Amino acid sequence: MLPRGRPRALGAAALLLVLILMGFFLFGGDLECERHGDLPADHGGRNRSDCVPLRPLPPKCELLHVAMVCAGHNTSRDVVTLVKSMLFFRKNPLHLHLVTDAVARNILETLFHTWMVPAVRVSFYDAEELKPQVSWIPNKHYSGLYGLMKLVLPGALPPALTRVIVLDTDVTFASDIAELWALFAYFSDEQVIGLVENQSDWYLGNLWRNHRPWPALGRGFNTGVILLRLDRLRQAGWEQMWKLTATEELLTLPATSLADQDIFNAVIKRHPGLVLPLPCIWNVQLSDHTLAERCYSEAADLKVIHWNSPKKLYVKNKHVEFFRNLHLTFLEYNGNLLRRELFGCPSPPPPEAEQLQRALAHLSEEDTCLEFRQQQLTVHRVHITFLPHEPPPPRPHDVTLVAQLSMDRLQMLEALCRHWPGPMSLALYLTDAEAQQFLHFVAASAVLSARQDVAYHVVYREGSLYPINQLRNVAMAQALTPYVFLSDIDLLPSYSLYDYLRASIEQLQLDSGRKAALVVPAFETLHYHFSFPNSKAELLALLDAGSLYTFRSHEWPRGYAPTDYARWREAQAPYHVQWAADYEPHVVVPRDCPRYDPRFVGFGWNRVAHIVELDAQEYELLVLPEAFTIHLPHTPSPDISRFRSSPTYRDCLQTLKDEFHQDLSRHYGAAALKYLTALQQPEAPQG
Repeated sequence: MLPRGRPRALGAAALLLVLILMGFFLFGGDLECERHGDLPADHGGRNRSDCVPLRPLPPKCELLHVAMVCAGHNTSRDVVTLVKSMLFFRKNPLHLHLVTDAVARNILETLFHTWMVPAVRVSFYDAEELKPQVSWIPNKHYSGLYGLMKLVLPGALPPALTRVIVLDTDVTFASDIAELWALFAYFSDEQVIGLVENQSDWYLGNLWRNHRPWPALGRGFNTGVILLRLDRLRQAGWEQMWKLTATEELLTLPATSLADQDIFNAVIKRHPGLVLPLPCIWNVQLSDHTLAERCYSEAADLKVIHWNSPKKLYVKNKHVEFFRNLHLTFLEYNGNLLRRELFGCPSPPPPEAEQLQRALAHLSEEDTCLEFRQQQLTVHRVHITFLPHEPPPPRPHDVTLVAQLSMDRLQMLEALCRHWPGPMSLALYLTDAEAQQFLHFVAASAVLSARQDVAYHVVYREGSLYPINQLRNVAMAQALTPYVFLSDIDLLPSYSLYDYLRASIEQLQLDSGRKAALVVPAFETLHYHFSFPNSKAELLALLDAGSLYTFRSHEWPRGYAPTDYARWREAQAPYHVQWAADYEPHVVVPRDCPRYDPRFVGFGWNRVAHIVELDAQEYELLVLPEAFTIHLPHTPSPDISRFRSSPTYRDCLQTLKDEFHQDLSRHYGAAALKYLTALQQPEAPQG
């Protein structure tokens, strides 16, 4: 079954290709001369991009360098969409140079590491180190200091790098970036910067009364797409040039309004020979006062769309639906499909990709559990902190709730947020299209939008089995508190559980190095609507009335019976319980505890194996007397349905368990014998 959302995304991609081809055939491709449909110039043609003879593309395997400045969670998502559009059309290896803050670097390093796109290198540069070079410039633009950092790229990028394409993160490609790189061939010996004319009257100063823009050559230039000859800029003394210009202009102007763009234009006004005007189709600007229609109404095709309004996709433009659909094509496009080789351009894969290829090559088509083997080896793209997130302040006994979910469990989130006021780290298994639906879901919820301490990590869908333990490990790895509560998305904690857990951790002195897993007893209801108990006394009343049950007591008692619910009813203090076969309680443990075993995918034994590992590492199991969660009813997952209906599925799960036992024996020696003996007993279905 195809992942939800993929047909829509692929359909959009196909539509985009049709539109591009239609543009070629309707408008015609001129072999002699490329018609660019640029805005008319107002200053003797200096800023006009006229029809120029076509130049050949760069050699097929030439490495193209692209630089961007990226800060924060939202801009990191923009970078992903931009990169998708570049990868869709590119035929050359790419080297991305990303100037980032700590948040964006953490996100994008993880993303590109797990994306493993062939022939793409990524280098990071610390924006914090560059801030002092621009922090003296007052800037009214919404991009803040980061909007000024393109000015310092010639000094920040490696000295050996001579040419680079610089992009704003709010652009979308509709063609091969190699065509843009080819425009470097038009530079004269004097020219060092390639820019498209600004497609509005901003720099003419006539938009409103007392509007006083920075000086510019005619309409000026837009810096959303820049070609930089770095070697020549360094030789020309670029740093001194722009700083002197900015200092002198700021004597009469209070601040920049359009960040680096104002300073670039002021320099060009003084030194017009530095700039090569580029064809307008390489930066079709959809700002609030855009005149871009003069460009795209004449052009044979569009190359780069630039959403340079603060309103982004919601800017007012009579053709905005066309441009928005083009952008959404890549927003929802399956990024896994962009992991394609560049044939004829050999590039060494990263070590992780090489190891993966070797492991996949050893798989046998004859193996009846091949589907499980492939899913275990799948490296999923991971986009951590997909939404803005505020890390919790450091507290010695703080606890993060950790869980995983897919699209069909989103409705659980609001209730969970009402019950758990503390930090959460949640891994969501989604397609690219579903990730966008998730964004809208959160934006439409007052409860979810108000919570900045919930970190959502998108793990992109790939394969037919649910990688439940891989998801849990992603969420665990991103927890920022000393302790984690390893829960499930369909379990609602008691209203006081967060505070109670922190108090229990302190009272039990777990921060002294004591290895303990605190067991939170689980219950369940078969009712979709019921009155949630506010205390243990109320819960016991519902239990006695038959409105609640101990969790899975009818279908899988072995999983939770060792908690000893009869003792829990009377308990006033935490008590020890012993590990037993198939025990799978929900526990609170230190953040650095053993990770879940990723071999267990789909349904069955995924949490059981983790409790075995905790016991093998001598974690004591302590049941908390006032803690509880309640499982809410929901439709069965596809994996549990397959477990129940497929003997092969169950046989493969048994094979995974046998291999897990063998690994335990190798790792723990004779100490692992108790698990092998206990686990050889007859079993019932488990989770």
